[in-house]
Amino acid sequence: MSVHRDSQLDMFAKAAPAIAEARSLSRRRPSPPAARSDEDMARALEESGNYRILRKLAARPVAAARQPGFPRLGVILDTETTGLNHRSDEIIEIGAVAFTFDDTGAIGDVVGIYGGLQQPSRPIPADITKLTGITDGMVEGQVIDIRSLSALIEPADLIIAHNAGFDRPFCEAFTPLFAGKAWACSVSEIDWSARGFEGTKLGYLVGQAGYFHEGHRAVDDCHALLEILDRQHRDGDSAFAELYRASQRSRIRIFAEHSPFEMKDHLKARGYRWSDGSDGRMKSWWIEVGEEDLGDELSYLRSEIYRWKEADPLIVRLTAFDRFKL
Repeated sequence: MSVHRDSQLDMFAKAAPAIAEARSLSRRRPSPPAARSDEDMARALEESGNYRILRKLAARPVAAARQPGFPRLGVILDTETTGLNHRSDEIIEIGAVAFTFDDTGAIGDVVGIYGGLQQPSRPIPADITKLTGITDGMVEGQVIDIRSLSALIEPADLIIAHNAGFDRPFCEAFTPLFAGKAWACSVSEIDWSARGFEGTKLGYLVGQAGYFHEGHRAVDDCHALLEILDRQHRDGDSAFAELYRASQRSRIRIFAEHSPFEMKDHLKARGYRWSDGSDGRMKSWWIEVGEEDLGDELSYLRSEIYRWKEADPLIVRLTAFDRFKL
């Protein structure tokens, strides 16, 4: 019995290290995978080819001091209003983001921001509240601070709006602060299709660029537009550089005054717009063209519309100080 017991003890003693190791392994849990950042995960999804990721667009901070080499000041401006008619509707919000730039259109820093609400004389229509998220309660007792807005607008070399033909008339009706300023339109003065975009609405531009933002609030829209304007094209030219060059060129507005009535469909198909005289323009069809296209447009009118080679339609030269007015 003693020999047998000793043999058993010896056997268990030899097996003990293996048993201990097995028990130790059974207690171990798999190591958790290394933590991955949100950006790492987003990049992995994109690289799979099965997903498109939209990143939240972050507003640029206001710089403590201007960088040297960016002497000019631009202001991106956006308004929210109670409707579409600047004569009868009112501004309920203005947003403005001021930034520096140089003579080539390179953007420097954000140097100022203003956002303010204004209580209109009548309740905000339900469809406007649905679109903008601005309620009567939000604007109650609110007044846009003209002094703060003036600090950005007065020194500005250029005011940019995404549909300046809408924003400029509202702003000039709201305050004389905007009189005599140069304006540029980021819808009509940038060739977005050449930059790979299939539309011009701000939300679409932001989405196709790979971002999302809080749309239809004035300051948020200004920050979003700045990022899209500063986006480099494959040729190295930013959208803002293109816009700035366009703002420096004259445009020609041609009025096809007294054109034959039966030619209206031809004019419309060519891009002419009808003015009924209520907006301060003469009552006629009109179009805007670049200086380089003036000769061709006059030839078209004389040969196809008036059919008289001596016809001399009224033309008005417009600069950034004149365009997008009433």
